[in-house]
Amino acid sequence: MSSLARHSFAEAIGTFSFVFIGVGSVASQATPNAGYGLLGIALAHGIALSVMVTATMSISGGNLNPAVTVALLAARRIDPKTALAYIVAQLVGASVAVFALKALFTPAVLHQVSYGTPQLGASVTLGTGIAIEAVLTFFLVSAVFGTCVNPEAPKVGGFGIGLVLVFDILVGGPLTGAAMNPARAFGPALVANQWVAQGVYWVGPIVGGLVAALVWEYGLLPKRVRA
Repeated sequence: MSSLARHSFAEAIGTFSFVFIGVGSVASQATPNAGYGLLGIALAHGIALSVMVTATMSISGGNLNPAVTVALLAARRIDPKTALAYIVAQLVGASVAVFALKALFTPAVLHQVSYGTPQLGASVTLGTGIAIEAVLTFFLVSAVFGTCVNPEAPKVGGFGIGLVLVFDILVGGPLTGAAMNPARAFGPALVANQWVAQGVYWVGPIVGGLVAALVWEYGLLPKRVRA
């Protein structure tokens, strides 16, 4: 297996695991015996991302998110060919995860939550949704640059990134679903054939990620490590 293929496979496996646990927590919450609510869903997403970023970090960099990959591309931390391969792998991994859940869960439960597809709150407009996703993703990508890209950061693996996901979901979950990851939105939407407001979960995270990348790469990181 070539280096790029191995790295892309790691991205697919990592994203599969994250989306499987994340969407699975949303689906399980809809069953009669579950009672962990938004906090439980936030913790499931955060812990899954923490572990999988840490597990894949030494192989592919542990992006597991097209918005993170685009941010690293903008900061010249990754080349275009690798970025494209990663994004494809992330989308495939997310989609396979939801298809796997479809095979394992009761159809009625998955239909009840639209296969975990993030949705805008009743009073949230498209523009507001994009802004919310952008701000939440700014925090997420800031954690990536601050704890993983910065060589002076403490060695905490992906756990700083996962913790951001927890507080982002607690704030943004009721408003936009707090995807902060186009792959997390794409996989469920593909299986559920639910594409309403899908653009929010691409435009918002990519814009927020790009702003974070520029702030950190050209404003906060030590000069000697800038690309």
